[in-house]
Amino acid sequence: MATFDDVCELGSALPEVTVGTFYGTPGLQVRKKGFCRLWGEREHKRDGVHDTEVLVVFCELEAKPLLLDAHPDVLFSTPHYENYGAMLVRLADADLDDLDEWLEDSYRLKAPATLVRQLD
Repeated sequence: MATFDDVCELGSALPEVTVGTFYGTPGLQVRKKGFCRLWGEREHKRDGVHDTEVLVVFCELEAKPLLLDAHPDVLFSTPHYENYGAMLVRLADADLDDLDEWLEDSYRLKAPATLVRQLD
């Protein structure tokens, strides 16, 4: 089981990550570019998911169907995110190792190349 505190702890291990807001909800940023965020109340109401905190992370659009199929109890999408390189994580069901991987992948998509090279 993961929480947003876990997200902050894992994300803070990446270069130049700050905790802030992204689309008006708590999230992580790299050089003022958001790479993950919690769903807000409006999104919970819009998409009818009320049982858990939901984290939005970015992914390669081509990889999204494979990721969703591999982790159907944790990852999901909604019509709002259809044809978009983002997936939704049910934090209460997320394993910390998987969450760490998804956060790093999302970070790599948003961070400048100079920071991504520091990871490699």
